[in-house]
Amino acid sequence: MKEITQLAAELGRRLQVLNAHVSTAESCTGGGIAEAITRIPGSSAWFEAGYVTYSNRQKTEQLGVPSGLFESVGAVSREVVEAMARGAQVRSRARFAVAVSGVAGPDGGSPHKPVGTVWLAWGVGDRLITECRHFPGNRDEVRRQTVKAALEGLLQHAAAEIANQG
Repeated sequence: MKEITQLAAELGRRLQVLNAHVSTAESCTGGGIAEAITRIPGSSAWFEAGYVTYSNRQKTEQLGVPSGLFESVGAVSREVVEAMARGAQVRSRARFAVAVSGVAGPDGGSPHKPVGTVWLAWGVGDRLITECRHFPGNRDEVRRQTVKAALEGLLQHAAAEIANQG
């Protein structure tokens, strides 16, 4: 918990240097990334919105994810998290966004997408960066590691933006 709070606080410092906002689009973390961010006093200066879209229907309705993607590639996929991140950016007008969709367990895994499989996408301006991770542990551990990875990615991309402004 302390490490995640420190990551969120550092994200806030970096986003304030950039005069930028972030939004989250979450499935398997159930709002955990937004909770970590809003734990930081003053986060309203740099946190725009959090979308918890657990069902595929809400991913489509709230974030504009094309419904056909769920049948063609599944909810836990590069294409879906990219659409979630872009949808969060467009709807909130935030410069940064992070999206996550995964199999936290204990059920729901398959040979191709075992429990612990999580796709993450970061929207940074016009760019999208995606990554598939496989986290060990139980449901709580998978979710916590996903929140941490999401924040670490945001920090990395914000640092790169600061360096580019240098």
